[in-house]
Amino acid sequence: MSKSNSLTQLALQKFKKNIWGVFSFWVIVSIGLVSVFAYVLVPDDSKNANQMHLSVHSKSPGFKVKVLEIPTKIEDKTTFLSRLFFGRNNTTAEIPISEYRIENEKLIYNEYASDGLLGQEKTIDLNNFPTNDYQTYITNRTFIFGTDKYGRDYLSRIIIGARISFFIGFVAVFISLLVGLFMGSLAGYYGGKVDAFIMWIINITWSIPTLLLVIAITLALGKGFWQVFIAVGLTMWVEVARVVRGQIIGAKELQYVTAARALGFSDFRIISKHILPNIMAPLIVISAANFAAAILIESGLSFLGIGAQPPMASWGAMIKDHYNYIILGKPYLALIPGICIMVLVMAFMLIGNALRDALDVKN
Repeated sequence: MSKSNSLTQLALQKFKKNIWGVFSFWVIVSIGLVSVFAYVLVPDDSKNANQMHLSVHSKSPGFKVKVLEIPTKIEDKTTFLSRLFFGRNNTTAEIPISEYRIENEKLIYNEYASDGLLGQEKTIDLNNFPTNDYQTYITNRTFIFGTDKYGRDYLSRIIIGARISFFIGFVAVFISLLVGLFMGSLAGYYGGKVDAFIMWIINITWSIPTLLLVIAITLALGKGFWQVFIAVGLTMWVEVARVVRGQIIGAKELQYVTAARALGFSDFRIISKHILPNIMAPLIVISAANFAAAILIESGLSFLGIGAQPPMASWGAMIKDHYNYIILGKPYLALIPGICIMVLVMAFMLIGNALRDALDVKN
């Protein structure tokens, strides 16, 4: 059986030969899987990895400490799926300790204190622990990336922060495609006054600085998780609309469109079934670039304080919280989320370049 030489397979073969494109693809897939199953992987699986230990704030990577978990009467009523995707409720009070001992059926412990100091001594009755088994409630905790200024596990915050940066790309690109395809198709296919009116809207939107427009939309919709996603998406449709308009202006005069009109097909069917499938190559490339742009815009918004709101983890907000640590001797607190943003944006840009080369029929 002869090997198929369809354009799709030829493009796929060209893409596979691009080492950086394939590498970027697997980087994006890996980050996507980590984002989806973040709470399975993180050391701190509480909601938003928001378990604070102020006594161990801003500790270096690899920091180790004993942690005493004191059970509370709060019941974790979250379902298995909720814990899997959104984390668990805190049902224990966690206290970093330096040492402990047992006397007269009581657990006596010293809270952790920095700089070699001995923390405050406290006592708790062993009856507070189920079946008096206090040993299972004292664990040696290692903070691989250290802790942030609130004493939260930094690795957990980084992993969960990948969710916002990753998923904002999908939502923003989806919204931009939805609006851009609709506006660009109308302008390119019908032309005339419709084209002039839509191009007027596009030019006005294009002239407003992207970040300023996002801030205005965010303030109008309110601060929040989904509001940021919608705001970013609504500012990225212009480029999609311009490309779709230009492609349709050229495609609507081709013979297959003329034949479809002669057969009496509706305008909607001609656009959706005949024209759009033939102009998907440039849209795929633009979508990859928009992914990267959406991640950078969201990070900028979070840095300004109008993106994802605390205690939600966001790479941009983590840079905002710790950028002053660059001159205080702990630059990694700002550099780690910055490097994560750089890697994800670079991966989308490289895969966009690889798709452009693979879908270019002239090469």
